[in-house]
Amino acid sequence: MNGTTGKTDRKEIDLLEYGRIVLKRKWVLVTTAAVLVALAAVLSFTKAPLYRATATLLIDEPGSSMLNIQDILNYGGYYRTDYLGTYFNTQLRLITSRSLAERVARKMNLAGRPEMRSGQGARSEARRKKSSTGEDGTGGPPLAQAAYAFVVLGGLSIQPVEETRLVYVSYTSPYQLLAADVVNTLVEEFVDFSVETRYEATKQTSEFLTEQIAQLRDDLKRKEQDLQKYGQDKNLLYLSDNESSVVNKFADVNAAFTEAQIDRYSKESVYLELRNLKVDALPQSVSSPSIQALKNTYSQVKSEFEEKSQFYKPDYPEMTKLKARLDATKNALEDEINKAVDSAEAEYRTALQKENRLSGLLETQRADVARMNNNAIFYRTLRTEVENLRTLLSTLVTKQNEIQVSSQMGGLRTSNIKVVDRALVPNRPFTPNVRRNLMMALLLGVFAGLGLVFLVEYLDNTVKGPEDIEKLTGLPSLGIIPFLAADGLKKRPDPYGSYRAYGAETERPEETMPEMREIELINHLYPKFSIAEDYRTVRTSILFSHADSAPRTICFTSTLPQEGKTATVSNMAVSFSQLEGKVLLIDADLRKPRLHKVYKLRNNIGLSSFLTGNNSFDEVVQLTGIENVWAVPSGPHPPNPAELLNSRRMRELLALVKDRFTFVLLDTPPVLAVIDPVIVSAMVDSTVFVVRAGKTARRPLARAVEEVRKSKADIIGVVFNEVRLTRQGGASPYYHYYQYEYSANESVGSGAGKPDRPAEAPGSLTGTGRADKR
Repeated sequence: MNGTTGKTDRKEIDLLEYGRIVLKRKWVLVTTAAVLVALAAVLSFTKAPLYRATATLLIDEPGSSMLNIQDILNYGGYYRTDYLGTYFNTQLRLITSRSLAERVARKMNLAGRPEMRSGQGARSEARRKKSSTGEDGTGGPPLAQAAYAFVVLGGLSIQPVEETRLVYVSYTSPYQLLAADVVNTLVEEFVDFSVETRYEATKQTSEFLTEQIAQLRDDLKRKEQDLQKYGQDKNLLYLSDNESSVVNKFADVNAAFTEAQIDRYSKESVYLELRNLKVDALPQSVSSPSIQALKNTYSQVKSEFEEKSQFYKPDYPEMTKLKARLDATKNALEDEINKAVDSAEAEYRTALQKENRLSGLLETQRADVARMNNNAIFYRTLRTEVENLRTLLSTLVTKQNEIQVSSQMGGLRTSNIKVVDRALVPNRPFTPNVRRNLMMALLLGVFAGLGLVFLVEYLDNTVKGPEDIEKLTGLPSLGIIPFLAADGLKKRPDPYGSYRAYGAETERPEETMPEMREIELINHLYPKFSIAEDYRTVRTSILFSHADSAPRTICFTSTLPQEGKTATVSNMAVSFSQLEGKVLLIDADLRKPRLHKVYKLRNNIGLSSFLTGNNSFDEVVQLTGIENVWAVPSGPHPPNPAELLNSRRMRELLALVKDRFTFVLLDTPPVLAVIDPVIVSAMVDSTVFVVRAGKTARRPLARAVEEVRKSKADIIGVVFNEVRLTRQGGASPYYHYYQYEYSANESVGSGAGKPDRPAEAPGSLTGTGRADKR
């Protein structure tokens, strides 16, 4: 049960994270959707409306309205499924043919239609004129109707209905009436074209048969005259049956002789094949069952023998048995083959004898036929030709009669192609569909915007808040410092609640917020402003970072430059000084120091002077203008900062200041820039990372933390600097987090800026609201 609950919690957390990402980058989503919707609206409202008229055709099987009677009688077995598919596809191509479009253009007289004079028709007219006047230099003849055929084809579309013989024929045009007229004329012309094509084929067939019959009658008349004249000349009008039987007998003997030859060839081939057989190369064509059975047995025994011969020697008992069995099988197979050869040879000899006998008989019959009257044979030939011509003439006459009936049926205009539904004049355009386009653009914009949001989030590898740090390094958040704009906050409302940090609304008089351009000492200059409370929140988190005692020497560092490290350590010194303890600031950034500029201190001597032994501690420490805050500037720029910070004098300095001050805060360079902060962090009690939200990259931060951890330093957490917060309507995911922190720590900052407040030991802080979190 617990495992199921854990999975549900993780899923909810993921959904909340996705929601936070979308909310944070909502303007990317809104902008993408708005752009696509606006683009779709512009295209929809500026595009010319198009109307589409649709008619329905039925392309039936070719036999449903045949003009040919014989085709109707023979229809059942002629048209196959593959033929019907080919026929249907052919008709679809004919609908979109140029010749049919030209017929439509001629019948409708598109050149005279008013729609062709404006809009899209004018452009088509221009193309037509260019084509018809022969601007290519050839000066060809006018091709007006042919050019308008392309106007018809340009808006024509067909769509077969699946599992039926129905076809939707549509035409698209900016003009309603033209769209309906074109598609209705097209389907009518297509039906007429089908009838005319079939009638023309029937007419051509009839003309051909008439010519063939006339020629055939002439040939028949001439042959009959030749037959009659030859019979009279040779006195062969009556032939005896005896002569006919001689010829028939010769034909029968000849047929028997041919069969005998075929049988002898077959028997001889079997005999030759069996005679040359070898046991190891016996073909599958041998039909003897006994030979095939012995062959299979022999192959099995041989395979077993060859397989076991790889493991056993020839004299092994089992190998000896297999060898004997193999030899016996081979001998039996050879005996069967020899028997088959003898049998085949006997059959071959018998067939050969039969052939020889029939050959002699055939020669005898041939002599009898030769003795017959050659005139009688020629007479029979002439008579056969006459009979064939009569049969052919009769067939052609019958076919001609059928064609004549079909020609008469052509006047009925019957066809297997029918118009099911004529096209109606469309009452509204089918495109552009403004509502559909806007909805599709909105959906596409939302999905594209979401994809762009997550793409930007994926490409943005910067640290955004405490959750990123905890996932990346495991370090806790010590507090959040809001972003202070470069032009100050004088003209902006306080996005964090109120200018005053404490007191009820009735106790807050109307005040104008101060114009703040420098954040380094905002905690000192405006202690009641809400951003000052954030530094006190960080102070509380640091004090409660250890269970036994608070850290005394604290190193502040960052990953890269320009992350607000110096401003953070300056304001933290003010926050610690409000506990009425002595606070020392050490500028350990010996390369690019800034603390002396913030506190307006001289920098001719400082930390480098002490580490080189040129000056004592009392000579380098300076009192700032803030109560209970002292500072050691960096001093002159040394040639070897890392060696000085890693020296014995540095350790002695930390031991000395730890005895004389309550808290010691060290400002160090960025970790990835130099090795100095790694050295210093190993010498102090605790280290704090300053991270600039939205600017510090994840991988460099993880690398910096890893470098500091190698020195066995105690990293107590991270301070988030320049976090952009807005009210509930804004996009920042840390506004509510910030409000919670702020209200939970009001008790700690209630004494900020009050000099008469009693001293507060580091270990005695209570009621801050951060102890349970850190």
